[in-house]
Amino acid sequence: RRLGADIEALRKQHGLRSPLVADVAIFHNAVRYALDHNEFLKPEEVARAKDMLRLGQERAQYLAAGRAPWAVQSGLVVRGYFSKIDDSVQPYGLVVPSSWSPGGAHLWRLDTWFHGRSETLTELNFLYDRMNNPGQFTPRDTLVLHLYGRYCNANKFAGEVDLFEALETVKDQYKIDANRISVRGFSMGGAAAWHIGAHHAGEWAAVAPGAGFSETAEFLKVFQNETVQPAWWEQKLWRLYDATASALNFSNVPVVAYSGEKDRQIQAAQVMERELAREGIALKHIIGPDTAHRYHPDARAQIDRDLDAIVARGRDPYPARVRFITYTLRYPRMKWVRVDALEQHWEPSRIDAAIVSDSKVSVKTSGISAFTLEFGPGGCPLDVTQKTSVTIDGATLTVPPPASDRSWTVSFSRRGTAWEVFSPGARALEVRKRHGLQGPIDDAFMDRFIMVTPTGQSTNPKVGAWAAAEMNRAIAEWRRHFRGEAIVRKDTDITDDDIQQANLVLWGDPAGNKVLARLAPRLPIGWAGPELLAGESKYPAATHALIMIYPNPLNPRRYVVLNSGFTFREYDYLNNARQVPKLPDWAIVDTSVPPDSRWPGRIAAAGFFGERWEMGAAKTETPAPARRPAAKKATPRKKSLN
Repeated sequence: RRLGADIEALRKQHGLRSPLVADVAIFHNAVRYALDHNEFLKPEEVARAKDMLRLGQERAQYLAAGRAPWAVQSGLVVRGYFSKIDDSVQPYGLVVPSSWSPGGAHLWRLDTWFHGRSETLTELNFLYDRMNNPGQFTPRDTLVLHLYGRYCNANKFAGEVDLFEALETVKDQYKIDANRISVRGFSMGGAAAWHIGAHHAGEWAAVAPGAGFSETAEFLKVFQNETVQPAWWEQKLWRLYDATASALNFSNVPVVAYSGEKDRQIQAAQVMERELAREGIALKHIIGPDTAHRYHPDARAQIDRDLDAIVARGRDPYPARVRFITYTLRYPRMKWVRVDALEQHWEPSRIDAAIVSDSKVSVKTSGISAFTLEFGPGGCPLDVTQKTSVTIDGATLTVPPPASDRSWTVSFSRRGTAWEVFSPGARALEVRKRHGLQGPIDDAFMDRFIMVTPTGQSTNPKVGAWAAAEMNRAIAEWRRHFRGEAIVRKDTDITDDDIQQANLVLWGDPAGNKVLARLAPRLPIGWAGPELLAGESKYPAATHALIMIYPNPLNPRRYVVLNSGFTFREYDYLNNARQVPKLPDWAIVDTSVPPDSRWPGRIAAAGFFGERWEMGAAKTETPAPARRPAAKKATPRKKSLN
C-alpha cells in the first residue's frame, strides 16, 4: 500500500504514462498480482517479493528526488511501460553492454529475445530472472531486449503488441540503430520469432528462430499426436499466424534457423524449409548434433557469428525489389510497399514491386485492389528530374517523380480491371476493411478496449445470464492470460472520449445495454422482436446470442464488439500452437448448449463480413471436437508444453 501510494504521487509528478514511473510500478504490480491471485508458487518467492518491494521503494525515492540511476546503468536492468491496451504496466528486461554510456552519439545494435514457455513465469519470477540471468546470447556492444510478452502466448495478440510497445519505449530512452534490430527466440520463443519474422519481415536486420512451431495443424499432429478438425472459418484464420503461409516474406530478411537433431520441434524448421523452397529460398538451418531441446555449444557459436555478420551489414529499408504476401490488412506493409485493400480477406494476396531503372517501376499483383509505394526522405533512388512510369500488371501509368528530398509516395487503386492513381484521403470516410480495422473478433484486443456492462435487464433472461457469465469469464481470463486488467465501465458511464479512443466491447442485448441500443439499428445483424436476424436466416432470440465485430457506427475508426473476449478458450491454453482465433467476424451462439473449454455454446452460424463490411449469406456449421490421443490427458498449468 505504501509503495502504491508513492507510485500515484509519482504519476502526478511525472505524468500518468511516464516510463520512469513504469520502472517503479513493475515491482508493485508483480507483488500485487502474486498476493491477489495466489501466485506465490514456491516458498522462496515470498523473499523475492520482499526484495521487489524494497527495490520499488528505492526507485520511488530516487524518482521523487528527480533522479533515475537505473536509466543510466549498464548490465542487467529491468524496466517497464504503461500499455495503450489496458493501462497495465508491463515489464521487460535489458542487457546493457558495459561499452554503453548515456549521452553518446553512437547508434546501438539491439537484439530482441522471445522467451520459452513456463507455467511459473509470473511477473515476479520474470523480474527475478531478468535481474540475475543475462540469457543465452549476449553479443558484444549490443543491447538485448528480453520481452515478457504478456506471459506465455508466443507473442501473439497482445503479446505481439508488447514487442512494439516495449521496442518504442527502449528507442525513446536508448539510441538504437533502427537498421540493426534482430528478433530471436527459442522453443515458444522460436515460434514467436517465426511469426514476428514472417509478418513484420521488413522491420528487422535478421531473424533467428530456434525450435518452436511455425504453424498449427502439422505441429499439433507431430507434437501432440492430435489431428485437428477445424471449422471452415478456423482453417482460414490459421493464416493469421502460420509462418508457412507467409514464407515468401522471408525473401525480405535474412533468417538463420536452429534445431537440435533429436528435438521433435525440429519439425518447425523442416516445414519452413519446405515452404521456403517453394518460393525459391534455401533455408540456413543449423542443427545441433545429437542434441535434444537446447542449443548445442558449437551451434550457438556459429549462430552468433552468422548474426554478427548479418546485422553488421544492417537492414536495407529500400531494396530494389520487394516481394510480399498477406492475408489480412493487420499485416499490410513490407519495406516501401503498403497494401491498402484486398479483394478478399484470408485469401493469398501477393505483390511483387521492383525498381527497374531510374524512372521505371514494375508491379505485379494478385488478390490486391489498392496499394501504396512509399519512400521516406532520402530513400527513393528514382530520378527527380523526370516523370516516373509505373507498370502494374502490364498496364503503364505515368506519375510525378520523387520530391527534391528523395521522398516519394504514390497510391494506386483498381477500378474494374484498370489501375488508377488515387488519394487515400478521398476514401477516409468509406466503411471498408482497412489497416487495423479488418477483424476478426480477436483483433479488437490488440488495441485499447473497454468492457461495457449493461445496467438494464435483457428481454431474454437465459441469454442475459449467458452474457453475464461470458463477460465475467472474459474479464478474468484477460488478467490470467494476458496479464492486465480489462477496463470495465457501465453503459451509462461511456463518454464521447471513450468512443473516440477505444474499442467498445458491449455485453448483453439492446434491451439491457444502453450503448448497444444506440448502435443496434445501424448494425448488419440484429434483433427483430423475438428473433435474431443474420442475413436471411432467423434464430430465436430467447436462446441465441450474437457475437460480432464491426466498425463502431459512432466512430468508424474503432471497433464495436458484441459479447466476446478473445476467442480461444481453456483447451487451447495447453499448447500455444492452438492459440489462434476461433471465431471469424460474427457468430450466432445457441446458448441452450452450455459453454465448455472450447466454445461459448453451440455455434449455430458464423462468417466473415465482406471487404465493405457487408453481410454475406449465413453459413451454418457446428465445429467438430478435436481428436485427442487417448493415452494423454492434458492438465492445465502443470506441465510445460510448447
